[in-house]
Amino acid sequence: MASNTKKDYTQMHIKASEHPKAYSPYILILNIVMSVLGAIIGLELIVRTGVAPNTSIVGALFAIIISRLPIAFLKKYQSIHCQNMIQTSISGATFSAANCFLLPIGVPVIMGRMDLMYPMLVGVFLATIIDATILYKTFDSEMFPAEGAWPPGVASAESILAVVEKGKKAFLLIVGMVIGVGGKMIGIPTDLLGVSWFGDFAAMTALGVGSIVIGIIKTNGFIIDIFGRSFPIITNIFGEGADLMASNMFKYMPHGIMIGAGLVSLIQCGRMLFKKGDGDSAAGKFTSSMANMKKALGGGYVAYLVVAILLAIITGIWSEMGVVQLIIWIIFSAFAAIASELIVGISAMYSGWFPGFATALIFLIVGMLIGFPSLPLGILVAYTSATGPAFSDMAYDLKCGYILRGCGKDQELELEGRKQQYISEIVGFVVAFILVAIMAKQYFAQGLFAPVDATFAATIEAGAGGDVAKWLLIWAIPGAIIQFLGGSRQVGILFATGLLVGSTINGLTILIALLIRYILVKKDKENEQTLNILGAGSLAGAALYSFFAATLSLGKKK
Repeated sequence: MASNTKKDYTQMHIKASEHPKAYSPYILILNIVMSVLGAIIGLELIVRTGVAPNTSIVGALFAIIISRLPIAFLKKYQSIHCQNMIQTSISGATFSAANCFLLPIGVPVIMGRMDLMYPMLVGVFLATIIDATILYKTFDSEMFPAEGAWPPGVASAESILAVVEKGKKAFLLIVGMVIGVGGKMIGIPTDLLGVSWFGDFAAMTALGVGSIVIGIIKTNGFIIDIFGRSFPIITNIFGEGADLMASNMFKYMPHGIMIGAGLVSLIQCGRMLFKKGDGDSAAGKFTSSMANMKKALGGGYVAYLVVAILLAIITGIWSEMGVVQLIIWIIFSAFAAIASELIVGISAMYSGWFPGFATALIFLIVGMLIGFPSLPLGILVAYTSATGPAFSDMAYDLKCGYILRGCGKDQELELEGRKQQYISEIVGFVVAFILVAIMAKQYFAQGLFAPVDATFAATIEAGAGGDVAKWLLIWAIPGAIIQFLGGSRQVGILFATGLLVGSTINGLTILIALLIRYILVKKDKENEQTLNILGAGSLAGAALYSFFAATLSLGKKK
């Protein structure tokens, strides 16, 4: 048994020339099949639950299962690198179909412009390709290091390796998965619990604090939702019946703080790009050089500009604005696309969470304050919401591959594997694009939209006045200060993420998990590795539970 395990384990140490190819028929066919499955699941869940699950772990487990079937042809799928490409394809298809295609094209449709569905689809498909290409070019750079947390990628890799390595590591992963599933069943966000055991400590603390703060503000108390019930610990903190979220001051607090933190983060990214003197020292540390990173981000912005011009022409919104306003819209749309991508990517790297919808809403509000008309605003927010999800998802997949390929010890193998994953991701996007093109009208005809589409449309209809602008500016100041003081740990971005998408139970879970981590690691440094595997298992278990619970309940929700 030990010799077999060792033989399997050496898969991590293959040569670059031995790495499976994404266009090999046996991989390409399964990638297409899994992408169809992932895209359909993504579409169903985004319109019925408002979220798309991380299917990469499902794709990995599916590949593992079929590789164990007693059929000679299927033995090829026992390669961990083959399994990596399959999980890359299915997760790319799921996220792109739901978050990058159906959600954005629903915005003009819900605003009464069904005729703009296909032009919008072409625009967001191009944006998604650009999004993933920028990530491919900048992954394992100083801004987005492969050594970064990228938690879902770690969970997928640990799951694949546990099957190969067996032993204590596999046992710990299974225990973690039991924690993940059990916690989710009673209402504990064990995905966040797991991430807190191996994510960046300061960033996760900021996410936890932000989540508790917004939970208290929204509920006017410290209320824990668990076992399907609410347990009030403290109530009426701000006075009986107080509803702070009814006032613009608190309603736009999360958005203002993210604007301030986001601007400082973008300045920090800019400083990283243009600093001089340490290019040589960084060259050996990362596989993507500073020059490549500059080229990718610069080229990406130009590509986003071109797509913004294309969207302005094919949707006809150019006729609704004067020349100066149209130029401002094009420049701002491209900026929003790349800024959203970077902010969402940074959040995803540290926490495994990405505030894609919330970030798009922020740029929508800024666009409203600039004074763009309704339809250009709709196209703007649709375009912005399409960038970021694919960036984050592909980074998770590349992190998984990075671990499976031996954490960059063989740079030639790492670059070859990354290239094959990029091809697999594009396969997922193309399959998702075709399915959305075929199925979108049927969804919209039944009134099935991603729920956030209605939020975007209602926000545009309501408009944003001077009071909103005032509070965005006021709250941007503490957001900027927190981000500045947190330095490269992106504390401001993660605090704002907590405010935008968090809740009391989320924040409490994160902070308790971090306390456990602090105590155990201080007691014995060896406990860190144990917590890493338990955390990865917990995240994997939570993802599997969410996936199957949501998928199995689709029939009931129709």
